[in-house]
Amino acid sequence: MCGIAGFVNQAKNKKSIIKKMTDRIAHRGPDAEGFYIDENVALGHRRLSIIDLSTGNQPIYNEDKSLVIVFNGEIYNYIELRTELLKFNHIFTTNSDTEVLIHGYEQWGSNLPKKLRGMFAFAIWDTKKHELFLARDGWGIKPLYYYQFADTFMFASEIKAFLDHPNFHREFNEQILSAYLCFNSTPTTETFFKGVYRLEPGHQLLLKDNKYTIERFFKLEFNEQANDFNTIVDDISKAMQDSVDHHQIADVEVGSFLSSGIDSSYLVSVAKPDKTYTIGYDDPKYDEISYAQDLTTKLKISNKSKKITKEEYLKVFPKIMYHMDEPLADPSAIALYFVAELASHDVKVVLSGEGADEFFGGYNSYREEIDHTWYMKIPYFIRHTAAYLASFLPDVRGLNFIYRRGQKLEDYHIGLGRVFRDKEAMSIVKCPNQINTKDIVAPYYQEYQNNSNLVKRQVIDYYFWLVRDFLHAVDRNTMMCGLEARTPFLDLEVFKVASTLPVNAKINRKTTKPALRAAAKKVIPNESYKKKKLGFPVPLREWIKEDTYYNVIKTSFTSEIANKYFNQAKILKLLEDHRHNKKDNYKKIWTIYTFLVWYQQFFTE
Repeated sequence: MCGIAGFVNQAKNKKSIIKKMTDRIAHRGPDAEGFYIDENVALGHRRLSIIDLSTGNQPIYNEDKSLVIVFNGEIYNYIELRTELLKFNHIFTTNSDTEVLIHGYEQWGSNLPKKLRGMFAFAIWDTKKHELFLARDGWGIKPLYYYQFADTFMFASEIKAFLDHPNFHREFNEQILSAYLCFNSTPTTETFFKGVYRLEPGHQLLLKDNKYTIERFFKLEFNEQANDFNTIVDDISKAMQDSVDHHQIADVEVGSFLSSGIDSSYLVSVAKPDKTYTIGYDDPKYDEISYAQDLTTKLKISNKSKKITKEEYLKVFPKIMYHMDEPLADPSAIALYFVAELASHDVKVVLSGEGADEFFGGYNSYREEIDHTWYMKIPYFIRHTAAYLASFLPDVRGLNFIYRRGQKLEDYHIGLGRVFRDKEAMSIVKCPNQINTKDIVAPYYQEYQNNSNLVKRQVIDYYFWLVRDFLHAVDRNTMMCGLEARTPFLDLEVFKVASTLPVNAKINRKTTKPALRAAAKKVIPNESYKKKKLGFPVPLREWIKEDTYYNVIKTSFTSEIANKYFNQAKILKLLEDHRHNKKDNYKKIWTIYTFLVWYQQFFTE
């Protein structure tokens, strides 16, 4: 796992610029650095050594050095691809997966990303054609950003690397602020840094003569099939065993994160790593340590744990927001830092359970498609009228149901992370010309219009919850600790099985992801396979009511920055109502506070 950065222009001081850019993201690769520089381009690399420790330093070249690559990620089928490339007489000088990529591009050109099984973000410079080729994995595990101004094009694993380029203009993109309040993360391809875009999952970019084109090479495709349930369970078991085996390929030790839930428990029970890591809190409602230790005791492997205090959670928050690059208001994103920091003292690689819920139907909201069929039999115009009336009433559980189920899915569902409704968010934000959340998700609903509502939910949650929230948090928190996280559920072979699951294998009236639970039951030695989802819980609801958090947040809400972007009376009312138990506003409060802390890291200094 590594950090990459680079730019294309005719500047003469390329070496000093690219050195500063990669130094800014040195945490992603503390083991080594490397550069390629010519009259047209500068490429930089920071390395975290995982595979081929002795000869795998980057950049890496093909035989005649006409192609050069910097790469962040892991290719799990690189041995198979290497064998195939040797038949075409390619000459290898290392045992790294990176060199497989450079020869693969030499052999297959822009078709290379379609052949890769793994997580990746890479850049290849063609010294003869003067072309830059970028690609990002289809799952969105590894990040890649780009920015163009005048005759300069730049890319990097993290936006902060751009801050050290003299042609980068730091400008706040205020038009997505209300959308952020709704999603709790940045939902658009353009980021909060105006002109900075993320290369979306499964996309590749080709830069030629200062003009770039973007193509999509991978998309989630679902083909629900009415297969026998026991056969489905067997297929899941085989795919997961194969994926875990591939995700453990490394020249260093591989550990694992472990919570009390089915996903990480399943991974640990299959992989049986020597070391696992868990975090918890003093409040037993939020503590998963005892469950994790019960599993590891039965598996006869070790578990290290840490209980997070509310003081250290608040103290580390600004540092994490800097490393996030963009505001991310998911409280579990901060908890991830502590488990990553704990693991980083022992190992360089950990397994993590992201993707299981989106692939296999793990969220309780998915059960609305079968639990509430009685309500959906009520004529639409009646349900729609009730939803319209509910939109003027407080956002509470019962009324929320009426509001949701009286509309078409595409009119309200923007992913599990929704915090504010659009109307309230826009009334709080002072900036004009805000983007409506419905317009952001509309292209996805259009693309999957012929799929079931359940699949539509999975797709929206994948791109706007998993990719922009969970995977973003996992990458930044592990990388800031010099740790690589691998996600075996996010695998081509696993998805081949998951994409064909019928509804009854993903949800039923008793539980979520029944087929995955049945597969997990075969290997998990305790009852984690049937445990309800906690979702990496954090006691923020209670903490915000206490003096320490309340005072810090109130100071932030009364600041000049808050006054510039928000209606201060309204956001202070959210805080006061929560503290005095009038309304549960902790998610809304934390989303606003997160933005203010993040903004301070990048736009006030």
